Amino acid sequence: MNALRTFFRDLTLKPQGMVMVIAAFLPIIAIVAMGPAVPAMIAHFADDPDARAQVPAMIGAPGLTMALLAPFAGLLVDRFGRRPLLLAGTLSYAFFGAAPLLLDNLDQIYVSRLLLGVSEGIILTVVNTLIGDYWDDKGRKNWLFLQGILGPFIAGIVAVIVGYATTIQWNGVFYVYLVALPIWIAMVAWIFEPGKAADKAKESIAAPSAVTPFPWASALTIAAVTFFFSMLYYVFIINGSLVFAEVGVTDSRAYAAIIFVPQLFILLGAVIFRAIASRSYKFQLGVVLTLLGSGLAGMGLASTAGTMAAALIVQQTAAGMTVPTLIAWAQTKFDFAHRGRGMGIWTAAFFLAQSQSPGMVHALDVRFGSMQGAFFAAGLAALAGALVALGLFATEKKPATSAT
Repeated sequence: MNALRTFFRDLTLKPQGMVMVIAAFLPIIAIVAMGPAVPAMIAHFADDPDARAQVPAMIGAPGLTMALLAPFAGLLVDRFGRRPLLLAGTLSYAFFGAAPLLLDNLDQIYVSRLLLGVSEGIILTVVNTLIGDYWDDKGRKNWLFLQGILGPFIAGIVAVIVGYATTIQWNGVFYVYLVALPIWIAMVAWIFEPGKAADKAKESIAAPSAVTPFPWASALTIAAVTFFFSMLYYVFIINGSLVFAEVGVTDSRAYAAIIFVPQLFILLGAVIFRAIASRSYKFQLGVVLTLLGSGLAGMGLASTAGTMAAALIVQQTAAGMTVPTLIAWAQTKFDFAHRGRGMGIWTAAFFLAQSQSPGMVHALDVRFGSMQGAFFAAGLAALAGALVALGLFATEKKPATSAT
């Protein structure tokens, strides 16, 4: 209990931190919420022979515009400030996210999803930039850990609500986007522009006296690694209901209920992230890929809903580590002057993969003749990546206790 009290006492700028934690989940929760709705949407557009491929692609569509525009959002953040862009992005998120409630055409919904991606790109770029601005390395990891702790509760509750909403209204899932409105109000109240606050305790807010060249080599490395992780991260999020259908779970309410407990293991992932946060990032990334690959491959081999749920526990543990590990690693590579552009590149890579992951999984589905075959192949790819990361960790010269 003393350790827990010390942890929360160290969380400075508490209102700002809570807003950042919740806002960071807007792009992620929106995708998580869409998962249980996939069968209902495919059924609604049953007259379209391509609906089985188009609906998952529509869900991942925001990632395409996020990937294209996030680097430009990063440039705007560095030049014109964080707060104005965050407020504009959050308000437009609510508008474009809820637009499909008034639409009944896949092409129109796809366009609204592309526009939603613009908003999501702004939100995630600014939020990740502000986390780097407001806190030092220890503070960032503390808030990312708290984000990992709260995430499964939010995602689990949303998944259950959506599971029931889609049985009442095929597009009821899109009401979830209106949650951005109270978050926007909280932003107006508490978010401030870094560098304009006279808080001496926040040394990381102050910009360096001399602007250094942008670290393109680090940025490209981060983009490539993030893209690989994100392609695998979204395999279950977007296609989970389809893979469970192959072991007999076809009702959206049953699916939402069976994944509720496994999703709570994201908590364990957050705990593991914080426990190994002082280790080399090569080691951290290797651990994430090992768990992620084992979970995906296990789901591919499962023959019952129970064994698939057990494999999902492993996958969700990895999911709880993935985003905070990648963000914490990326934030160490950019100083104040370049943080917006750097995190814009990270956001672009992460969500370009989101837009491409459905196509990859669909191709594997066709190639192996089942969604489980696609999951198994994705799991093997993750395990191969884990061997590379852990191999690099084993051969590095720096002490294993340093984050590199």
